[in-house]
Formats: sequence, C-alpha cells, structure tokens
Amino acid sequence: MSERRGYLLIAGAACCWGASAALGRAMFIGRFAAVAALDPLILTQARITLAAMILLPALLALRGRGVLLPPGAAARAVVLGVVGMSSSNYFYYIAIDRTNVTTAIILQYTAPIFVLVYLVARGRQRATPKRVSAVALAVIGIALVLGLGQLRLDTIGVIAAMVAALAFAYYNIAGEQLSARVDPVLVSLYMLLGAAVFCLLVNPPWRWQTHYSAGQWEFLLLFSLLATLFPTLLYIGGLKYLDPTRAVITSCLEPVAGILLAASFLGEHVGWLQILGVACVLSAIVLAATAASAAQAATPL
Repeated sequence: MSERRGYLLIAGAACCWGASAALGRAMFIGRFAAVAALDPLILTQARITLAAMILLPALLALRGRGVLLPPGAAARAVVLGVVGMSSSNYFYYIAIDRTNVTTAIILQYTAPIFVLVYLVARGRQRATPKRVSAVALAVIGIALVLGLGQLRLDTIGVIAAMVAALAFAYYNIAGEQLSARVDPVLVSLYMLLGAAVFCLLVNPPWRWQTHYSAGQWEFLLLFSLLATLFPTLLYIGGLKYLDPTRAVITSCLEPVAGILLAASFLGEHVGWLQILGVACVLSAIVLAATAASAAQAATPL
C-alpha cells in the first residue's frame, strides 16, 4: 500500500510538471490574451519564490515553532533546494537557450542512469537486467515522445543539460534519504526557501521588472502552484515510499503528460512514434516496479 502511495504521489508530481509545461507553452505562444510572455528566468524565479511565500506562512499558522528543524537536517534540505531544484532549473534553461526544449529534456532525463549507477556503486541496489532495461526504456521513451529528429547539439548547451540531469539525480537520491527521516512537508519548505535565496543571488531584485499586469500576476500565482508548490510536496512525499530509481523513472511521466495535454488543449500533433514513446515510459515504470518486487522477494528474512 505504501509503495502504491509513492507511485501515486510521484506520478501526481510529474503530471503537475507536465501540465505546467503545457501552461507555459500556451503563455509563450500567446494563447492568453491578458498575459504577455514572461522571461523564462523570471518565470522560474517567480514560481519558486511565490511557492515559498505561500508555504511558509501557512505552516507557521498551522504548526508554529513546529516548522523548526535540527540544524543538520535544515542545512541538508536547503542544499537540496539549491542543488537539486534551483540548479536543475537554472541549467535546464541554459540548455534550452543554447539548444532547444527537446534536446534539453532528453538529456536532463538521463538522470535515471546516474541514479542507478550511484546506487549500484554504493551497494544499495544491484544492476539487474530488469532495472537496467527499465532505465533504458525510460530514456528511449522520452526520446521518442519528444522526437529525436529535433535534437540540436551545442557544447555549452549539452554540458548544461547534463549538469541539470546530475542535479535531478541528486534531488532523487538526497531527497529520498532526507524524507525517510524528516517530515517531507518540512523538507519541501526548507528546499523552497533555499531555492528562493539562490534565485535572489542569480537574479537580484535590482534586475527585476517591477511592472506586471494583473493577468501576469494571476498567471504567475497559478504557475507557482502547478509547477512548484504542489509537485514539490507530492514528489518529496513520494520519495518517502519509493527508492530513487523507481521514483526517477516514474518522473519520466512529466514530458509524456506535457505532450498529451498540449495535444488535447493546444492542438499539437501526436504521431505514432510519440505514442510508442509513451508506451515505453509506462513499460519502464512497470518494469522498475517488478524489479523492486523481485529484489524484495529474493531478500532473506
């Protein structure tokens, strides 16, 4: 039952990210008459900062001093926010700028490879045929969903995308370790606070555009809930019940959800290769689950 809860939480987070990608795409192509296009860096910073500004007072009102974590746990959660969340987003957008969205996402979602390699190297998991196949299927599925023919390689862009992949791998590994010992809601809070401070250093207030329309502020609030606050709470909560390999493979539902939602609401075309990619990602999740079940069954009591 707990594993099922983990899958539902991680899948819910991935679907939120996918929905926010479709929402962002709609904004960039002018589908919202009252919302002028926003700079990607501002969009990233606003979604993280607004999410932190919503969660902090809500938890203070509900828990008071119960929001305080021991210094060690608080520091690890802040680092997770800076390295796992902010850095992943920051380098992802550099990759998009230097290459394109397809290239950036495909390279970022090599993260399952890094997660599996790390866990095998640390002796936490075995590189069984099922696990390796699940990781390979997930990466292939992402490539098919997004379209390999749209790849555009650039040295700096590729490096940035791979750094984003490593940051996302770290997000899964460190997030699972921390959420196993600390309330995932508080982990999410300190992550968001750390990520917001990091964004301030990257893009300080004197660089901000201060005049946004009411429509833009409404969009930013909705986007921060859908792209950051809800998926962060769901994903960190899910890591309490799933190992990092299964979690990161399940997170590959993000581009799948984004493509399907864009096809449904923005009229974008979905071809047979993309349908095959969706099947590969879903198969990878099932294969990872059966690999974990087989490993548990083989573990002596």
